[in-house]
Amino acid sequence: MGALESMRVLDMTQYEAGTSCTQALGFMGATVTKIERPGTGDPGRGVARGTDNAPYFLNWNSNKRSIALDLQKPEGRDLFLQMVSHYDVFVENYGPGVIEKLDIGYDVMKKINPGIIYARLKGFGLSGPYSDYKSYDMIAQAAGGAFSVTGNADGPPMRPGYCVGDSGTGMQLAFAITAAFVHRQETGEGQEIEISMQEALTYYMRTPIANGSNWGQSVSPRNGNRAVVPTDLFPCKPFGPNDWVYVMAQTSRMWDTFCAVLGRTDFLTDDRWNDVESRRQNGDSLYEEICKWTRERTKHEVMAELGAAGVPCSAVMDTVDLFNDPHLKSRDFIKTVSHPTEGDLKLLGFAPIMSEHEVDYRPAPLLGEHTKEILNEDLDLGPEAVEQLITDGVVDQSPVDRTGIAKGSAPRS
Repeated sequence: MGALESMRVLDMTQYEAGTSCTQALGFMGATVTKIERPGTGDPGRGVARGTDNAPYFLNWNSNKRSIALDLQKPEGRDLFLQMVSHYDVFVENYGPGVIEKLDIGYDVMKKINPGIIYARLKGFGLSGPYSDYKSYDMIAQAAGGAFSVTGNADGPPMRPGYCVGDSGTGMQLAFAITAAFVHRQETGEGQEIEISMQEALTYYMRTPIANGSNWGQSVSPRNGNRAVVPTDLFPCKPFGPNDWVYVMAQTSRMWDTFCAVLGRTDFLTDDRWNDVESRRQNGDSLYEEICKWTRERTKHEVMAELGAAGVPCSAVMDTVDLFNDPHLKSRDFIKTVSHPTEGDLKLLGFAPIMSEHEVDYRPAPLLGEHTKEILNEDLDLGPEAVEQLITDGVVDQSPVDRTGIAKGSAPRS
């Protein structure tokens, strides 16, 4: 049983920012019902592949149900509004003006369900000069400052490789929804929640802001990989594109231990490197000496030697490493789910571990897979009524019925 087992979520999200929010709620046990357009569904279904079940979609929509419902038809909108009274939360991240055009705003839903928690995720929020601008993950990262502090000091701003613009905003929204749910449990009151991707991204900028902006009066610099050597990225054999290790020997004790592991206690007495300022001024020469040691080892060997000695470091894990990492495997973090058209899929797990709650991992739904189930459960519509709605093009139902439960999803400890 999940911690949010009593929460029921109407998910009208697409791509990644909103879907990461509702997926997190699903991983915590909430019943998440995804509303999708018949025929096409969430546009994320076709990202980089052009099929209904692209890996992008499968990674962000596990632990959800899908109903294919055409909200542009009056009958579809009416069915949707009938469903509203059966749910605690509504989440959307459509482009500017879409919800207003469909006339399903907070004022409409609140009349039907006064306790509804109505959550809206937008690139730049619902007010202000940028509120009509469209946004994606990297737009939010640029607008939130992440590009400006990524890259080498003498190079241009650089696009960060991961998608914290979308998923980082989604996680904050999931937290806000959970807080609102607790408030409703105490007071019976629902509320509207709005989150701006630009504003959410500034939360992850707090350290570079604190360390370099002088309270917004200076531009925080780009520092690349290096702070003061040996805090840097070092090459390892066999010298592939990700055969690197990152080391952070921040304290004097870590520096002493680092030198001992390398067998280079002479570093401690060499005037070029025996204190922080000297290492700052002579970083290039020290870097080359350290590389002589790392180049004789793989990134995992370096990590094992330094990590065991107490020096913070990590191999640069790529997407193959993550799925084969013995540490993640030992913690049951890599899940296998069975999908009816894609076969057995490996998915990375959800990080929080709760001693009193565990939720099975279920594969992302086929488009409209649960249409009949949801209409029967929420609105008590029988097979004949649903078949008529399918005939009229108001709803659609996937031809495949199945149940998928994660293999190897025993509680993590």
